[in-house]
Amino acid sequence: MSEASEAGQPQRLDPVREDWERALCVVAHPDDLEFGAAAAVARWTGQGRSVAYCMVTSGEAGIDGMAPETCRAVREEEQVASARVVGVEEVEFLGLPDGVLEYGVPLRRAIAGSVRRHRPEIVVTGNFRETWGGRNLNQADHVAVGRAVVDAVRDAGNRWVFPEQLADGVEPWGGVREVWAFGSPQATHAVDTTHTFDLGVASLEAHRAYIDGLGWADFDAREFLEGFARQSGQALGVGFAATFEVFPMGWGE
Repeated sequence: MSEASEAGQPQRLDPVREDWERALCVVAHPDDLEFGAAAAVARWTGQGRSVAYCMVTSGEAGIDGMAPETCRAVREEEQVASARVVGVEEVEFLGLPDGVLEYGVPLRRAIAGSVRRHRPEIVVTGNFRETWGGRNLNQADHVAVGRAVVDAVRDAGNRWVFPEQLADGVEPWGGVREVWAFGSPQATHAVDTTHTFDLGVASLEAHRAYIDGLGWADFDAREFLEGFARQSGQALGVGFAATFEVFPMGWGE
């Protein structure tokens, strides 16, 4: 335990690298990014970087009072609108089944295909540790997707893995330098979101049907996000921040 932790202060975080041009964000559901990373995305697009979103599912099992096919259309529409708020124009939906994702070759294949199509230098995913901060258990889809992302990034660079994808101009892509998992209880890095925090809030608020469907009548997106962002900001030495666990993809890094 660090001296800062023993004193009850946030452990210091290092800034993430920002010497890249293209990122791909791969998460299980619409709304996942908005609960932890949208303000960081707004920072990067505001700097002129290219960021694309990949939703493994369409969140069609996410609203109890809405049939899955109806829910699929609503949640895809909300995610596209939410992405626009933070400057993301490209949102891809892989169409895998919500709520029952399993780590394995089919999931790795789907994500590797997206990595090959988008050719990012940085891949962002969500927390795939067992818990959120050591208390609340993580959701199964989040764990499966995050684990698969790390492996699919390697798969994407190997032309002999999923070779059927290498058609119509698609080539292997081994250019991912790091995978970043936002919201991880083992985060070591962060990015300053002080000036883009409001955009992150607006991006979460765009998921109105989903939030209402959860019965969160008194949910305040700003209040919810601010608590985490302020604490993370203290650890980075800024007003607000988003945290990431960083997984280098190159040997010896």
